[in-house]
Amino acid sequence: MASTSTPLTLPVLPLDDEVVLPGMVVPLDLSDSEVRAAVEAAQAAARTTPGKPRVLLVPRIDGTYANTGVLGTVEQVGRLADGDPGALIRGRGRVRIGAGTTGPGAALWVEGTRVDETVPEPLPGQVAELVKEYKALATAWLRKRGAWQVVDRVQAIDDVSALADNSGYSPFLTTDQKVELLETADPVARLKLATQQLRDHLAEQDVAESIAKDVQEGVDKQQREFLLRRQLEAVRKELRELNGEQEGEESDDYRSRVEAADLPEKVREAALKEVDKLERSSDQSPEGSWIRTWLDTVLEMPWNERTEDAYDIQGAQAVLDAEHSGLQDVKERITEYLAVRKRRTERGLGVVGGRRGGAVLALVGPPGVGKTSLGESVAHAMGRKFVRVALGGVRDEAEIRGHRRTYVGALPGRVVRAIKEAGSMNPVVLLDEIDKVGSDFRGDPAAALLEVLDPAQNHTFRDHYLEVELDLSDVVFLATANVLEAIPEALADRMEIVRLDGYTEDEKVVIARDHLLPRQLERAGLDKEEVAIDEGALRKLAGEYTREAGVRNLERSIARLLRKVAAQHELGERGLPFTVRDEDLRALIGRPHHVPESAQDPAERRTSVPGVATGLAVTGAGGDVLYVEASLADPETGAAGLTLTGQLGDVMKESAQIALSFLRSRGAELELPVGDLKDRGVHIHFPAGAVPKDGPSAGVTMTTALASLLSGRLVRTDVAMTGEVSLTGRVLPIGGVKQKLLAAHRAGVTTVIIPKRNEPDLDDVPAEVLDKLDVHAVTDVRQVLELALGPATADAAPEVPVAA
Repeated sequence: MASTSTPLTLPVLPLDDEVVLPGMVVPLDLSDSEVRAAVEAAQAAARTTPGKPRVLLVPRIDGTYANTGVLGTVEQVGRLADGDPGALIRGRGRVRIGAGTTGPGAALWVEGTRVDETVPEPLPGQVAELVKEYKALATAWLRKRGAWQVVDRVQAIDDVSALADNSGYSPFLTTDQKVELLETADPVARLKLATQQLRDHLAEQDVAESIAKDVQEGVDKQQREFLLRRQLEAVRKELRELNGEQEGEESDDYRSRVEAADLPEKVREAALKEVDKLERSSDQSPEGSWIRTWLDTVLEMPWNERTEDAYDIQGAQAVLDAEHSGLQDVKERITEYLAVRKRRTERGLGVVGGRRGGAVLALVGPPGVGKTSLGESVAHAMGRKFVRVALGGVRDEAEIRGHRRTYVGALPGRVVRAIKEAGSMNPVVLLDEIDKVGSDFRGDPAAALLEVLDPAQNHTFRDHYLEVELDLSDVVFLATANVLEAIPEALADRMEIVRLDGYTEDEKVVIARDHLLPRQLERAGLDKEEVAIDEGALRKLAGEYTREAGVRNLERSIARLLRKVAAQHELGERGLPFTVRDEDLRALIGRPHHVPESAQDPAERRTSVPGVATGLAVTGAGGDVLYVEASLADPETGAAGLTLTGQLGDVMKESAQIALSFLRSRGAELELPVGDLKDRGVHIHFPAGAVPKDGPSAGVTMTTALASLLSGRLVRTDVAMTGEVSLTGRVLPIGGVKQKLLAAHRAGVTTVIIPKRNEPDLDDVPAEVLDKLDVHAVTDVRQVLELALGPATADAAPEVPVAA
């Protein structure tokens, strides 16, 4: 319904995210450069034309101008309420924006056309009803806001266009809704749009008021319910007193339970505070169930329960000896602990500085040596309760310190649960597989264990769930681990490390005879009078069927042996009683899996060719023998340099480089043909290739293998060696001497070469192993070669072996 008229040339006054409709009077801040430029341009143009300065008010939404603007006149220029310069502008009518043009000042000038907004008189019946509806809705909304003075002004507006534009003052309209009103040229359509917007807003207000009313009614209901419940409790109390019943007979009466419990003072205060909260909360409140669960946990804790230690030192020693063979280091440490506890108690030093005399021991050793079962034996010897806490694979810090009570299903940590399970404040807690603890986005459990295992801090341990101090200083913590390096350094520093390096063959035979065989006989449904295994068979099982540091596979072999005998008896193939001898093993459970190199045919031994040497290594399963193979490439291939295979770590690769460099520089002194090392590629391989290997202790073994390859002299089959080598040929000390010598003994090696500076470590090796080994402590590689290499034979190949 727009009609064209004389074009207008006006300066643009942009309104960012604001809309002004015709009839509205708005103050604008002249400190804005664009507003000031438009007003000044309008004032400059007004000097040459009659009337007030005119501007074009155009909404600018996200940097985009609307298609329609409002012609505005500058009514007054002065100061705003806050003292800043401002201008009062009145909207006069809609203008359809055309092309840009030029004009005075720094403002943007455009051409525009006025929009005809007249409505024919008299108003049609539908339009009159629409005007009446809009005024009724506007009046209802204004009365809710208490704007009675505005009601009269709205009622006095009769023009359809002005009435529709009056909704531009509505604060609930969005900018997009106001732009839609501005761009709707037809006054009737615009009034319909304004009426719909107002109707929708009133409907939303009605819903919001209904929700608020429902919420208020719910709150009032809860308050009435709480008041009635308190009155009901008072009535029940009066009835109990009339009937002569005790208040504490109700199971949910937590106050009497807390007051009757034997709790430490601070714990009692915290529990009574929670009881106060419980009494103030309603039964439907989720906080009530959290408080009840917390109070139940606190009341179940054995705050003042302690078992008396058995101070029969000789009896404890006898218990440990009866349940475990070997492991003298651990037994001595437990005996020392009990002796010191006994003397402290006798002298009244049970508690010093708030701390009791607990202990934190870490049992480190390969699998199957009895670390886990030793914890139960320690508790038995001390007369204490025993609890095992499995830490393998734990990745959540809350598993140790507990969850905050605000979480659904919150629980105390494993340490607190172990204390509650034991029913005593001084149990033996076995932290099994502490080296298998992981960490992720939920925290680091190993870091949470720092306070638990620190004797200087754990007397005031705080669990996140309990949030009260818990005294752990009287607990004996035994941690087990296979690899010490996998334990964080700060955690390992808080524990006393006791190494279990594995059993000798004699110890395995004793363990199998006294412990494993009786247990497996019972599991197989056999009596010791029906089946027996002589010592020769047990020794062969330990030496040739199960070569390991522990006895786990040995027990499996015994179980398999007994099952086979039981099955043959049930099938009528074998009568009982029966004694298993070493010659019966092959027929019952098959061939041996680990035949010593010394027992094999000379032509089949690994060291039957030059370039192969026997080393010693330490793995997560204990000590083991490690063979090193070396070969030289054909000079015609041109493949010079060093090739290493066998999944070697960086340290072991550097040891190979050092061994090769030593032979290149000092090989002439050893009468070795070192010229071949310059022109031909050297390949060193460590079987088995699928097992990762690292460490410096294979240096002398690689040097010996290369020297054997160059000289054509075989390495003695009965010799194994370990030690780090330097560029000058010095043999430097290494670790794990005891484990390596036990492995050499298991493998049938009779001569072992170790660094001279490791000689004091021989004190840790069992005497029966040292008696069967010829141990040489050396300081230089030349001594190693003299001991390890066999004599040059007449039929030895004059040429250096070439790799196939």
